[in-house]
Amino acid sequence: MTRIQATLLALLLCGTTAAVEPVRIGSRLELMIDDHLVDSTRGGIHLQLHRPVRRNVALVTDAAWEGNACTYTSVFQDGKRFRMYFGSYQYVTTKGKLTEAHRPYTCYAESRDGIHWSKPSLGLVAFEGSKQNNIVLSETTIKEIAVDPGHIAVFKDSNPQVEPAARYKAIIRSRQKKGLYALKSPDGLRFTPLSTRLIITDGAFDSENLAFWDSARGEYRAYFRDFLDGVRGIKTATSKDFLQWSKPEWLVFPGAPSEQLYTNQVLPYARAPHILFGFPMRYVDRGQVDSTGKLPHPGSRRLRSSVSPRYGSAVTDGVMMTSRDGLTFKRWGEAILRPGPSRTGSWVYGDNIIAWGMLSTRSDLPQAPRELSIFAAESYWSGKSLNLRRYSIRTDGFVSMQAPLAGGEFVTRPLVFTGGKLVINYSTSAAGGVWVEIQDAGGRPLKGFSRADCHEVFGDEIERVVAWKGGDSVAALASRPIRLRFILKDADLFSFRFR
Repeated sequence: MTRIQATLLALLLCGTTAAVEPVRIGSRLELMIDDHLVDSTRGGIHLQLHRPVRRNVALVTDAAWEGNACTYTSVFQDGKRFRMYFGSYQYVTTKGKLTEAHRPYTCYAESRDGIHWSKPSLGLVAFEGSKQNNIVLSETTIKEIAVDPGHIAVFKDSNPQVEPAARYKAIIRSRQKKGLYALKSPDGLRFTPLSTRLIITDGAFDSENLAFWDSARGEYRAYFRDFLDGVRGIKTATSKDFLQWSKPEWLVFPGAPSEQLYTNQVLPYARAPHILFGFPMRYVDRGQVDSTGKLPHPGSRRLRSSVSPRYGSAVTDGVMMTSRDGLTFKRWGEAILRPGPSRTGSWVYGDNIIAWGMLSTRSDLPQAPRELSIFAAESYWSGKSLNLRRYSIRTDGFVSMQAPLAGGEFVTRPLVFTGGKLVINYSTSAAGGVWVEIQDAGGRPLKGFSRADCHEVFGDEIERVVAWKGGDSVAALASRPIRLRFILKDADLFSFRFR
Protein backbone atom coordinates (compact mmCIF):
# COMPACT_ATOMS: atom_id res chain seq x y z
CA MET A 1 0.00 0.00 0.00
CA THR A 2 1.39 3.39 -0.97
CA ARG A 3 1.65 6.30 1.48
CA ILE A 4 -1.12 8.13 -0.38
CA GLN A 5 -3.40 5.08 -0.24
CA ALA A 6 -2.68 4.66 3.49
CA THR A 7 -3.45 8.32 4.11
CA LEU A 8 -6.72 8.12 2.18
CA LEU A 9 -7.74 4.98 4.07
CA ALA A 10 -6.96 6.63 7.41
CA LEU A 11 -9.04 9.67 6.48
CA LEU A 12 -11.90 7.44 5.37
CA LEU A 13 -11.83 5.48 8.61
CA CYS A 14 -11.70 8.69 10.67
CA GLY A 15 -14.67 10.07 8.73
CA THR A 16 -16.62 6.87 9.27
CA THR A 17 -15.87 6.90 12.98
CA ALA A 18 -16.93 10.54 13.30
CA ALA A 19 -20.13 9.89 11.38
CA VAL A 20 -21.32 7.25 13.88
CA GLU A 21 -20.03 8.92 17.04
CA PRO A 22 -23.03 8.90 19.40
CA VAL A 23 -24.58 12.10 20.74
CA ARG A 24 -24.46 12.05 24.53
CA ILE A 25 -27.76 13.56 25.56
CA GLY A 26 -27.84 12.29 29.13
CA SER A 27 -31.22 13.17 30.61
CA ARG A 28 -31.55 16.61 29.00
CA LEU A 29 -34.64 17.66 27.10
CA GLU A 30 -34.24 17.61 23.32
CA LEU A 31 -36.51 19.84 21.24
CA MET A 32 -37.52 19.04 17.67
CA ILE A 33 -36.33 22.42 16.44
CA ASP A 34 -33.96 21.19 13.75
CA ASP A 35 -32.51 18.03 12.21
CA HIS A 36 -29.49 17.88 14.54
CA LEU A 37 -30.51 14.50 16.00
CA VAL A 38 -32.20 13.18 12.86
CA ASP A 39 -30.33 10.58 10.80
CA SER A 40 -33.06 9.59 8.32
CA THR A 41 -36.71 10.24 7.52
CA ARG A 42 -39.42 8.39 5.64
CA GLY A 43 -42.89 9.29 4.45
CA GLY A 44 -44.52 12.66 4.99
CA ILE A 45 -42.73 13.64 8.19
CA HIS A 46 -41.27 17.14 8.35
CA LEU A 47 -40.34 19.98 10.71
CA GLN A 48 -43.37 22.22 11.27
CA LEU A 49 -43.25 25.77 12.64
CA HIS A 50 -46.13 26.68 14.98
CA ARG A 51 -47.30 30.24 15.66
CA PRO A 52 -48.35 31.53 19.08
CA VAL A 53 -51.96 32.48 19.78
CA ARG A 54 -52.94 36.12 20.25
CA ARG A 55 -54.08 36.74 23.84
CA ASN A 56 -54.71 39.73 26.12
CA VAL A 57 -53.18 43.19 26.09
CA ALA A 58 -50.73 42.87 28.98
CA LEU A 59 -49.74 46.53 29.22
CA VAL A 60 -50.70 49.90 27.76
CA THR A 61 -47.92 52.52 27.79
CA ASP A 62 -50.28 55.43 28.36
CA ALA A 63 -48.54 57.38 31.13
CA ALA A 64 -47.25 60.85 30.27
CA TRP A 65 -43.64 59.65 30.67
CA GLU A 66 -44.24 56.57 28.47
CA GLY A 67 -45.71 56.88 24.98
CA ASN A 68 -46.24 55.37 21.55
CA ALA A 69 -42.68 54.10 20.94
CA CYS A 70 -41.95 51.94 24.00
CA THR A 71 -40.45 48.97 22.22
CA TYR A 72 -37.26 47.56 23.72
CA THR A 73 -38.66 45.38 26.48
CA SER A 74 -37.19 42.76 28.84
CA VAL A 75 -39.34 40.26 30.79
CA PHE A 76 -38.31 37.49 33.20
CA GLN A 77 -39.55 35.57 36.21
CA ASP A 78 -38.00 36.43 39.56
CA GLY A 79 -39.24 33.99 42.18
CA LYS A 80 -42.99 34.45 42.56
CA ARG A 81 -42.89 37.75 40.71
CA PHE A 82 -42.54 38.59 37.03
CA ARG A 83 -40.60 41.71 36.04
CA MET A 84 -40.74 43.89 32.94
CA TYR A 85 -38.49 46.76 31.84
CA PHE A 86 -39.03 48.92 28.78
CA GLY A 87 -37.58 52.03 27.20
CA SER A 88 -40.10 54.85 26.83
CA TYR A 89 -40.47 57.34 23.99
CA GLN A 90 -43.33 59.46 22.66
CA TYR A 91 -42.95 60.34 18.98
CA VAL A 92 -44.63 63.49 17.70
CA THR A 93 -44.81 63.68 13.91
CA THR A 94 -45.52 66.85 11.98
CA LYS A 95 -44.94 67.50 8.30
CA GLY A 96 -41.26 66.93 7.62
CA LYS A 97 -40.32 66.72 11.29
CA LEU A 98 -40.11 64.08 14.03
CA THR A 99 -39.72 65.17 17.65
CA GLU A 100 -40.00 63.53 21.05
CA ALA A 101 -42.49 64.73 23.66
CA HIS A 102 -40.09 63.88 26.49
CA ARG A 103 -36.62 62.48 27.05
CA PRO A 104 -36.29 58.67 27.13
CA TYR A 105 -36.70 56.67 30.34
CA THR A 106 -36.45 53.09 31.52
CA CYS A 107 -39.83 52.11 32.97
CA TYR A 108 -40.91 49.13 35.05
CA ALA A 109 -43.94 46.86 35.46
CA GLU A 110 -44.56 43.68 37.39
CA SER A 111 -46.99 40.78 37.61
CA ARG A 112 -47.93 37.87 39.84
CA ASP A 113 -49.03 35.58 37.00
CA GLY A 114 -47.19 36.86 33.91
CA ILE A 115 -50.56 37.63 32.30
CA HIS A 116 -51.88 40.74 34.05
CA TRP A 117 -49.39 43.52 34.71
CA SER A 118 -49.32 46.65 36.85
CA LYS A 119 -47.04 49.67 37.03
CA PRO A 120 -46.00 50.36 40.64
CA SER A 121 -45.12 53.80 41.91
CA LEU A 122 -41.39 53.50 42.62
CA GLY A 123 -40.49 56.96 43.92
CA LEU A 124 -37.08 56.86 42.23
CA VAL A 125 -37.02 59.38 39.36
CA ALA A 126 -38.83 62.70 39.08
CA PHE A 127 -41.01 63.48 36.05
CA GLU A 128 -42.31 67.03 35.92
CA GLY A 129 -41.62 67.45 39.63
CA SER A 130 -43.13 64.18 40.89
CA LYS A 131 -41.59 60.77 41.69
CA GLN A 132 -44.97 59.03 41.73
CA ASN A 133 -44.25 56.95 38.64
CA ASN A 134 -42.74 53.67 37.42
CA ILE A 135 -39.50 55.15 36.09
CA VAL A 136 -36.28 53.32 36.98
CA LEU A 137 -33.73 55.33 35.00
CA SER A 138 -33.47 58.71 33.33
CA GLU A 139 -30.54 60.11 31.38
CA THR A 140 -29.20 61.72 34.55
CA THR A 141 -29.90 59.03 37.17
CA ILE A 142 -26.38 57.63 36.87
CA LYS A 143 -23.91 60.47 37.27
CA GLU A 144 -20.71 58.65 36.35
CA ILE A 145 -21.65 57.71 32.76
CA ALA A 146 -23.92 59.09 30.03
CA VAL A 147 -26.56 56.43 29.31
CA ASP A 148 -29.50 56.12 26.93
CA PRO A 149 -32.30 54.63 29.08
CA GLY A 150 -34.44 53.96 26.01
CA HIS A 151 -31.95 51.32 24.81
CA ILE A 152 -31.57 48.91 27.71
CA ALA A 153 -31.94 45.18 28.41
CA VAL A 154 -32.22 43.98 32.03
CA PHE A 155 -31.79 40.43 33.33
CA LYS A 156 -31.33 38.51 36.56
CA ASP A 157 -27.87 37.00 36.58
CA SER A 158 -28.04 33.22 37.15
CA ASN A 159 -24.26 32.82 37.41
CA PRO A 160 -23.78 30.85 40.67
CA GLN A 161 -20.72 33.00 41.45
CA VAL A 162 -22.50 36.34 41.08
CA GLU A 163 -22.08 38.90 43.87
CA PRO A 164 -25.34 39.94 45.62
CA ALA A 165 -24.74 43.58 44.69
CA ALA A 166 -24.73 42.57 41.00
CA ARG A 167 -27.56 40.03 41.07
CA TYR A 168 -29.39 42.09 38.44
CA LYS A 169 -27.51 43.40 35.45
CA ALA A 170 -28.23 45.50 32.40
CA ILE A 171 -26.67 46.33 29.07
CA ILE A 172 -27.34 49.94 28.13
CA ARG A 173 -26.31 52.07 25.17
CA SER A 174 -24.08 55.08 25.69
CA ARG A 175 -25.72 58.43 25.06
CA GLN A 176 -22.50 60.08 23.91
CA LYS A 177 -20.13 57.41 22.58
CA LYS A 178 -20.60 54.39 20.33
CA GLY A 179 -20.75 51.45 22.68
CA LEU A 180 -22.41 49.66 25.57
CA TYR A 181 -22.09 50.05 29.33
CA ALA A 182 -22.72 47.40 31.98
CA LEU A 183 -24.92 48.18 34.98
CA LYS A 184 -25.49 46.27 38.22
CA SER A 185 -28.20 46.30 40.87
CA PRO A 186 -28.91 44.44 44.12
CA ASP A 187 -32.70 44.74 43.74
CA GLY A 188 -33.47 45.29 40.04
CA LEU A 189 -34.48 48.91 40.63
CA ARG A 190 -31.41 50.87 41.73
CA PHE A 191 -28.65 50.60 39.14
CA THR A 192 -25.03 51.72 39.22
CA PRO A 193 -22.17 51.22 36.75
CA LEU A 194 -20.34 47.90 36.87
CA SER A 195 -17.56 49.88 35.21
CA THR A 196 -17.25 53.41 33.86
CA ARG A 197 -15.66 52.05 30.69
CA LEU A 198 -17.57 50.84 27.65
CA ILE A 199 -17.57 47.04 27.55
CA ILE A 200 -18.33 46.57 23.82
CA THR A 201 -17.63 49.13 21.10
CA ASP A 202 -17.61 47.13 17.85
CA GLY A 203 -21.20 47.61 16.69
CA ALA A 204 -23.96 50.06 15.79
CA PHE A 205 -26.16 49.39 18.87
CA ASP A 206 -29.29 51.25 17.67
CA SER A 207 -31.48 48.36 18.83
CA GLU A 208 -32.13 46.26 21.93
CA ASN A 209 -28.65 45.02 22.77
CA LEU A 210 -28.63 42.29 25.39
CA ALA A 211 -26.54 39.84 27.41
CA PHE A 212 -27.12 36.89 29.74
CA TRP A 213 -25.38 34.10 31.66
CA ASP A 214 -25.15 30.99 29.47
CA SER A 215 -25.22 28.15 32.02
CA ALA A 216 -24.68 25.44 29.40
CA ARG A 217 -21.35 26.96 28.34
CA GLY A 218 -20.31 28.68 31.56
CA GLU A 219 -19.96 32.19 30.14
CA TYR A 220 -21.81 35.42 29.46
CA ARG A 221 -23.08 35.98 25.93
CA ALA A 222 -23.99 39.32 24.35
CA TYR A 223 -25.99 39.93 21.16
CA PHE A 224 -26.20 43.33 19.53
CA ARG A 225 -26.86 45.31 16.35
CA ASP A 226 -24.41 46.14 13.62
CA PHE A 227 -24.54 46.74 9.86
CA LEU A 228 -22.92 44.61 7.15
CA ASP A 229 -22.91 46.22 3.70
CA GLY A 230 -25.84 48.40 4.75
CA VAL A 231 -27.92 45.47 6.07
CA ARG A 232 -28.98 45.33 9.72
CA GLY A 233 -27.50 42.24 11.33
CA ILE A 234 -26.50 40.65 14.63
CA LYS A 235 -23.14 40.14 16.30
CA THR A 236 -22.23 38.15 19.40
CA ALA A 237 -19.40 38.18 21.94
CA THR A 238 -18.58 36.20 25.09
CA SER A 239 -17.14 37.02 28.50
CA LYS A 240 -16.24 35.31 31.76
CA ASP A 241 -16.63 38.40 33.96
CA PHE A 242 -19.09 40.67 32.06
CA LEU A 243 -16.37 43.30 31.64
CA GLN A 244 -13.80 41.81 29.27
CA TRP A 245 -15.45 40.60 26.05
CA SER A 246 -14.22 38.59 23.10
CA LYS A 247 -13.91 40.02 19.60
CA PRO A 248 -17.48 40.22 18.19
CA GLU A 249 -18.50 37.76 15.50
CA TRP A 250 -21.35 37.86 13.01
CA LEU A 251 -24.10 35.31 13.48
CA VAL A 252 -24.25 32.66 10.76
CA PHE A 253 -27.55 31.61 9.13
CA PRO A 254 -26.91 28.64 6.81
CA GLY A 255 -29.34 28.55 3.91
CA ALA A 256 -31.18 31.72 4.97
CA PRO A 257 -31.44 34.78 2.69
CA SER A 258 -29.95 38.13 3.59
CA GLU A 259 -32.64 40.02 5.51
CA GLN A 260 -32.79 43.12 7.69
CA LEU A 261 -32.94 41.93 11.31
CA TYR A 262 -33.82 44.84 13.57
CA THR A 263 -33.53 43.08 16.94
CA ASN A 264 -32.32 39.67 18.11
CA GLN A 265 -34.01 38.71 21.44
CA VAL A 266 -31.70 35.70 21.96
CA LEU A 267 -32.06 33.75 25.20
CA PRO A 268 -31.52 30.21 26.54
CA TYR A 269 -34.61 28.00 26.56
CA ALA A 270 -35.33 27.40 30.26
CA ARG A 271 -36.22 23.70 29.94
CA ALA A 272 -33.27 23.00 27.62
CA PRO A 273 -30.65 25.72 28.25
CA HIS A 274 -28.18 24.22 25.78
CA ILE A 275 -30.53 25.52 23.06
CA LEU A 276 -30.84 29.25 22.33
CA PHE A 277 -33.93 30.86 20.87
CA GLY A 278 -34.07 34.23 19.14
CA PHE A 279 -37.03 36.30 17.93
CA PRO A 280 -35.73 39.09 15.66
CA MET A 281 -38.01 41.73 14.22
CA ARG A 282 -37.67 41.56 10.44
CA TYR A 283 -37.65 44.88 8.60
CA VAL A 284 -38.97 44.98 5.01
CA ASP A 285 -39.12 48.12 2.85
CA ARG A 286 -40.58 47.72 -0.65
CA GLY A 287 -40.96 51.46 -1.07
CA GLN A 288 -44.16 53.18 -2.18
CA VAL A 289 -45.75 50.41 -4.24
CA ASP A 290 -49.43 49.74 -4.89
CA SER A 291 -50.06 47.73 -1.71
CA THR A 292 -48.26 50.29 0.45
CA GLY A 293 -50.97 52.83 -0.31
CA LYS A 294 -53.69 50.33 0.59
CA LEU A 295 -52.41 49.56 4.07
CA PRO A 296 -54.21 50.99 7.14
CA HIS A 297 -54.07 54.70 8.12
CA PRO A 298 -52.64 56.09 4.83
CA GLY A 299 -52.75 59.64 6.17
CA SER A 300 -50.40 58.84 9.05
CA ARG A 301 -48.22 56.87 6.68
CA ARG A 302 -47.87 59.87 4.36
CA LEU A 303 -47.05 62.11 7.32
CA ARG A 304 -44.29 59.79 8.51
CA SER A 305 -42.99 59.56 4.92
CA SER A 306 -42.54 63.32 4.90
CA VAL A 307 -39.89 62.85 7.61
CA SER A 308 -38.23 59.88 5.88
CA PRO A 309 -39.69 57.78 3.04
CA ARG A 310 -38.97 54.52 4.85
CA TYR A 311 -40.98 55.61 7.89
CA GLY A 312 -44.10 55.33 5.75
CA SER A 313 -43.24 52.37 3.55
CA ALA A 314 -41.44 49.87 5.83
CA VAL A 315 -43.34 47.05 7.50
CA THR A 316 -42.14 44.63 10.18
CA ASP A 317 -42.90 41.17 11.54
CA GLY A 318 -41.37 38.67 13.96
CA VAL A 319 -39.28 35.65 12.97
CA MET A 320 -37.69 32.84 14.97
CA MET A 321 -34.24 31.30 15.06
CA THR A 322 -32.51 28.65 17.18
CA SER A 323 -28.93 27.67 17.87
CA ARG A 324 -26.96 24.94 19.59
CA ASP A 325 -23.66 26.82 19.77
CA GLY A 326 -24.64 30.49 20.06
CA LEU A 327 -23.13 31.45 16.71
CA THR A 328 -24.80 29.37 13.98
CA PHE A 329 -28.59 29.75 13.91
CA LYS A 330 -31.36 28.03 11.99
CA ARG A 331 -33.60 30.93 10.98
CA TRP A 332 -37.10 30.26 9.77
CA GLY A 333 -38.13 32.30 6.73
CA GLU A 334 -41.82 32.16 7.61
CA ALA A 335 -42.88 34.72 10.22
CA ILE A 336 -43.78 33.43 13.63
CA LEU A 337 -45.66 36.68 14.25
CA ARG A 338 -47.45 38.27 11.29
CA PRO A 339 -48.85 41.82 11.31
CA GLY A 340 -52.35 40.31 11.13
CA PRO A 341 -55.61 41.67 9.74
CA SER A 342 -55.56 45.26 8.49
CA ARG A 343 -56.91 47.44 11.27
CA THR A 344 -56.13 50.68 13.06
CA GLY A 345 -52.62 50.56 14.45
CA SER A 346 -51.44 47.62 12.34
CA TRP A 347 -48.91 47.20 9.52
CA VAL A 348 -46.75 49.99 10.96
CA TYR A 349 -42.97 50.20 10.87
CA GLY A 350 -41.96 49.10 14.36
CA ASP A 351 -44.93 46.84 15.07
CA ASN A 352 -44.35 43.24 16.15
CA ILE A 353 -41.14 43.85 18.06
CA ILE A 354 -41.10 40.79 20.32
CA ALA A 355 -39.95 41.44 23.89
CA TRP A 356 -36.80 39.78 25.19
CA GLY A 357 -37.97 36.97 27.43
CA MET A 358 -40.25 33.95 27.56
CA LEU A 359 -42.48 33.19 30.55
CA SER A 360 -44.21 30.05 31.80
CA THR A 361 -47.85 31.01 32.45
CA ARG A 362 -51.10 29.23 33.23
CA SER A 363 -53.46 28.24 30.45
CA ASP A 364 -56.87 29.82 29.93
CA LEU A 365 -58.28 26.28 29.92
CA PRO A 366 -58.97 24.79 33.36
CA GLN A 367 -56.67 21.86 34.21
CA ALA A 368 -54.64 22.35 31.02
CA PRO A 369 -50.84 22.38 31.38
CA ARG A 370 -48.87 25.59 31.62
CA GLU A 371 -47.97 27.42 28.43
CA LEU A 372 -45.27 29.77 27.26
CA SER A 373 -46.00 33.48 26.88
CA ILE A 374 -44.16 36.00 24.76
CA PHE A 375 -45.00 39.67 24.29
CA ALA A 376 -44.98 41.98 21.28
CA ALA A 377 -45.68 45.63 20.53
CA GLU A 378 -48.73 46.70 18.54
CA SER A 379 -50.05 50.14 17.53
CA TYR A 380 -46.49 51.44 17.48
CA TRP A 381 -46.10 55.10 16.56
CA SER A 382 -49.90 55.57 16.60
CA GLY A 383 -51.64 57.89 19.01
CA LYS A 384 -50.13 58.47 22.45
CA SER A 385 -49.47 54.90 23.59
CA LEU A 386 -48.89 51.38 22.36
CA ASN A 387 -50.10 47.97 23.49
CA LEU A 388 -47.86 45.18 24.65
CA ARG A 389 -49.79 42.12 23.55
CA ARG A 390 -49.33 38.68 25.11
CA TYR A 391 -49.14 35.59 22.89
CA SER A 392 -49.15 32.00 24.13
CA ILE A 393 -47.94 28.68 22.79
CA ARG A 394 -47.71 25.18 24.23
CA THR A 395 -44.62 24.30 26.24
CA ASP A 396 -41.85 23.23 23.79
CA GLY A 397 -44.36 23.99 21.05
CA PHE A 398 -42.61 26.30 18.59
CA VAL A 399 -41.55 23.48 16.24
CA SER A 400 -42.54 19.84 15.91
CA MET A 401 -41.80 16.80 13.82
CA GLN A 402 -45.18 16.41 12.15
CA ALA A 403 -46.67 13.65 10.02
CA PRO A 404 -50.02 13.40 8.18
CA LEU A 405 -52.57 10.65 8.62
CA ALA A 406 -50.76 8.62 5.94
CA GLY A 407 -47.85 8.50 8.35
CA GLY A 408 -44.17 9.25 8.51
CA GLU A 409 -41.17 8.35 10.59
CA PHE A 410 -37.63 9.33 11.46
CA VAL A 411 -34.64 7.60 13.04
CA THR A 412 -32.22 9.45 15.26
CA ARG A 413 -28.48 9.42 15.18
CA PRO A 414 -26.91 7.09 17.77
CA LEU A 415 -27.63 8.45 21.26
CA VAL A 416 -26.27 7.74 24.72
CA PHE A 417 -28.69 8.55 27.53
CA THR A 418 -29.06 8.31 31.28
CA GLY A 419 -32.31 7.54 33.06
CA GLY A 420 -34.94 4.87 33.18
CA LYS A 421 -37.92 6.10 31.15
CA LEU A 422 -38.55 7.80 27.79
CA VAL A 423 -40.83 10.83 28.07
CA ILE A 424 -42.35 12.60 25.05
CA ASN A 425 -44.26 15.87 24.48
CA TYR A 426 -46.74 15.08 21.71
CA SER A 427 -50.16 15.73 20.20
CA THR A 428 -52.33 13.50 17.99
CA SER A 429 -55.75 13.55 16.42
CA ALA A 430 -58.37 11.02 17.50
CA ALA A 431 -57.24 8.79 14.64
CA GLY A 432 -53.53 9.54 15.03
CA GLY A 433 -50.80 7.91 17.05
CA VAL A 434 -47.13 7.74 17.99
CA TRP A 435 -44.94 4.64 18.31
CA VAL A 436 -41.30 4.41 19.38
CA GLU A 437 -38.88 1.66 18.50
CA ILE A 438 -35.48 1.45 20.19
CA GLN A 439 -32.69 0.16 17.98
CA ASP A 440 -29.03 -0.65 18.48
CA ALA A 441 -26.44 1.68 16.98
CA GLY A 442 -26.58 -0.30 13.73
CA GLY A 443 -30.32 0.24 13.31
CA ARG A 444 -31.56 -3.18 14.42
CA PRO A 445 -34.62 -3.29 16.73
CA LEU A 446 -33.79 -4.34 20.27
CA LYS A 447 -35.71 -7.26 21.69
CA GLY A 448 -38.81 -6.08 23.52
CA PHE A 449 -38.56 -2.53 22.11
CA SER A 450 -39.67 -2.94 18.50
CA ARG A 451 -42.52 -1.04 16.92
CA ALA A 452 -44.74 -4.10 17.35
CA ASP A 453 -43.91 -4.14 21.06
CA CYS A 454 -44.71 -0.44 21.59
CA HIS A 455 -48.12 0.52 22.94
CA GLU A 456 -49.70 3.11 20.67
CA VAL A 457 -49.58 6.60 22.16
CA PHE A 458 -52.47 8.92 21.40
CA GLY A 459 -53.70 12.05 23.14
CA ASP A 460 -52.13 15.45 23.81
CA GLU A 461 -49.72 15.79 26.73
CA ILE A 462 -46.60 17.67 27.67
CA GLU A 463 -45.25 14.53 29.31
CA ARG A 464 -46.13 10.90 28.50
CA VAL A 465 -43.96 7.94 29.42
CA VAL A 466 -43.66 5.58 26.45
CA ALA A 467 -44.42 1.94 27.27
CA TRP A 468 -43.83 -1.36 25.53
CA LYS A 469 -45.44 -4.74 26.18
CA GLY A 470 -42.72 -5.55 28.68
CA GLY A 471 -43.15 -2.28 30.58
CA ASP A 472 -41.85 1.30 30.46
CA SER A 473 -38.34 0.89 31.89
CA VAL A 474 -35.40 1.53 29.56
CA ALA A 475 -32.80 1.60 32.35
CA ALA A 476 -31.06 -1.50 31.00
CA LEU A 477 -30.25 0.42 27.79
CA ALA A 478 -28.69 3.45 29.48
CA SER A 479 -25.08 4.39 28.80
CA ARG A 480 -24.91 2.41 25.55
CA PRO A 481 -25.43 3.75 22.02
CA ILE A 482 -29.00 3.35 20.79
CA ARG A 483 -31.20 4.88 18.10
CA LEU A 484 -34.81 5.95 18.43
CA ARG A 485 -37.25 5.32 15.62
CA PHE A 486 -40.34 7.53 15.93
CA ILE A 487 -43.38 6.56 13.86
CA LEU A 488 -46.09 9.25 13.66
CA LYS A 489 -49.58 9.24 12.18
CA ASP A 490 -51.49 12.57 12.17
CA ALA A 491 -49.32 13.59 15.07
CA ASP A 492 -46.74 16.09 16.31
CA LEU A 493 -43.68 15.32 18.39
CA PHE A 494 -42.36 18.44 20.13
CA SER A 495 -39.66 17.07 22.42
CA PHE A 496 -38.35 14.02 24.22
CA ARG A 497 -36.06 13.15 27.10
CA PHE A 498 -34.96 10.24 29.23
CA ARG A 499 -35.62 10.49 32.93
